[in-house]
Amino acid sequence: MSDRKPATAVLLAAGLGTRMKSSLPKAQHPLAGRPMLQHLIESCSAVFDRIIVVVGPGMEALEKAARPHTVVVQAERLGTAHAAMQAAGLFGEGDVAVLYADNPLITQSTLERLLATRRTTGTGLALLAMRPADPARYGRLVTRPDGEGGETVDRIVEWADASPEQRSIGLCNAGVLCAEARRFAGWLAQVRNENANHEYYLTDVVALAASEGAQVRYVEAPEEELRGINSRAELAEAEAVIQRRLRLRAMANGATLVAPETVFFSADTILGRDVTVHPNVVFGPGVTVGDGTEIRAFSHLEGAFIGERAMIGPFARLRPGTQVDAAAHVGNFVELKGTHLGAGAKANHLAYLGDATIGARSNVGAGTITCNYDGVSKHRTIIGEDVFVGSNSTLVAPLSLGDRAFVAAGSSITSSVPADGLAFGRARQETRADRAIELRARIRKEKR
Repeated sequence: MSDRKPATAVLLAAGLGTRMKSSLPKAQHPLAGRPMLQHLIESCSAVFDRIIVVVGPGMEALEKAARPHTVVVQAERLGTAHAAMQAAGLFGEGDVAVLYADNPLITQSTLERLLATRRTTGTGLALLAMRPADPARYGRLVTRPDGEGGETVDRIVEWADASPEQRSIGLCNAGVLCAEARRFAGWLAQVRNENANHEYYLTDVVALAASEGAQVRYVEAPEEELRGINSRAELAEAEAVIQRRLRLRAMANGATLVAPETVFFSADTILGRDVTVHPNVVFGPGVTVGDGTEIRAFSHLEGAFIGERAMIGPFARLRPGTQVDAAAHVGNFVELKGTHLGAGAKANHLAYLGDATIGARSNVGAGTITCNYDGVSKHRTIIGEDVFVGSNSTLVAPLSLGDRAFVAAGSSITSSVPADGLAFGRARQETRADRAIELRARIRKEKR
């Protein structure tokens, strides 16, 4: 039985993200349909035993996004070391890593390497580093040989304070630190705010650890994974990274993406095997697609469950609460909301079906709508099995059509129809011989 003590991840999420020019906290901005904070939580949950999230005052929505993990509030924004100190009383006795919520692309494997490096004999403090194509204003890692064929980090020099020689260093700080809880808390307590901004900086922990003789080692990872998000442009770049990952995952799991670069997923999208997704399809949050289903071009799906061997689109819209059963068809310019389309049922053209239950093998004709809203409340339409609804029909809810009912094209149906019933709900047609000649003559005369 292992006697290893629990490891804790502290996620700093109190930043306002001034450069985002938004009323949302930075960590609440969405990537692939969920707040960026939740992406980092997902990676950390696979590696660490506990997660603590540090937020700023008035960030109730972000606190909700952090649930069920522990949340502490940094009442005053006095710097990153100060933010980490707010969680120091919860560090416990194992290893602690401090991460930034605006670094949501860090993978599980990188965090595992970080923790393994910290637990290597003699490593007092481990950190993440990268070699960006453009080091720009990143802090540089000043290192020296450790006598064992590797390197130890002496300090991090911020770009503004670096000499020309130090600015030429390609190895840059990614901001993530990991150490034994007691030592980490001690170093945090020693950080001072003797700088131009009078803030307590987490990076000062590196020099403090080195000054005490602690072995400081770094774990290098790709820039794509460690980049921070501080602007809308960087948010878009991060979205592109996550979408590439999600597309590769979908294809590795057995889905065909005809034009992968045009398909956009949410982080929780689930595709079965032998699913085919055509170009320009968007998956919002909460979509599951069964094996063998085909999603045709220009469709938008959100909060929907789709069974096996179904056909969706092109140009279909599935809104939250929709369930499409096996072998059902949802065709071009058909919108479903809160609707259950039974096995083998079809709505192939130009329809709105809201708050409806449609039985197996029923056919809904082009131009059909369920009138589900009366201006105050939503009402449900229940359509049985093997029902035929003719084109351009209006079904005024609440309403039910029994099994095998038949609704004539162009009908406005306001009363329920029994099983095997035939319903007409349209005005009687009148035809007047030769009146078209008279009508055209009058129109031409009025046009002069």
